Amino acid sequence: MPGYETINSKMLQVAVAPGREVYSRRGAMLAYTGRVAFAPSTTAGHGIGGAIGRAVAGEHTSMMHVTGQGTALFGHAGLEVTVVDLNGGDTLVVEADRLLVHDASLQVGTMFMGEQGGIGGVIRGAVSGQGLFTTTLAGHGSCALLSHGGVMELPISPQRPVHVDPQAYVAHRGQVQNKLTTAVGLRDLIGRGSGEGFQLQLNGSGVVYVQASERKI
Repeated sequence: MPGYETINSKMLQVAVAPGREVYSRRGAMLAYTGRVAFAPSTTAGHGIGGAIGRAVAGEHTSMMHVTGQGTALFGHAGLEVTVVDLNGGDTLVVEADRLLVHDASLQVGTMFMGEQGGIGGVIRGAVSGQGLFTTTLAGHGSCALLSHGGVMELPISPQRPVHVDPQAYVAHRGQVQNKLTTAVGLRDLIGRGSGEGFQLQLNGSGVVYVQASERKI
């Protein structure tokens, strides 16, 4: 498994070796040492069928296949970087444009928003601007997420659902269902509301990653 070392909050160093390859966001390489190669990838480890499916779903960010022997330094637009380790026990649900780097060993897929929250998931995707599909990562390995201002990990339990602003939501993992809830009422209609009209409610067991901003990537 490649080693991920955060140089600071916005720069990540990844060790690369034969059998320890990664996929990175295209154009995110800042520097490297050793004999490291960067090749454009249209599949990012999904195979042709999966790549076509992701393109159709709109869940597609240009990636590079990083191979060789050495270390590579990654960052993007001065955004904060957070490393997430997956142990095979659950699946990370994340928007494709949030991914800076992920291990080639992880299985990448695309999930219809309606699979989590039914019609509420579809409405959530439309209202939050996240679309009707999202990306999933599963297996053993690591990935690095981009955010504005860093992220906080909030635990979710059956006794403790979490409510998140859809624009501040970055990703979640575990056995989690989500739905969009609204607090829109008469005060909002006449312009005297709090401005927090919609929230994303996450129920189940897992973790949600929340960034320190309401800005999308």
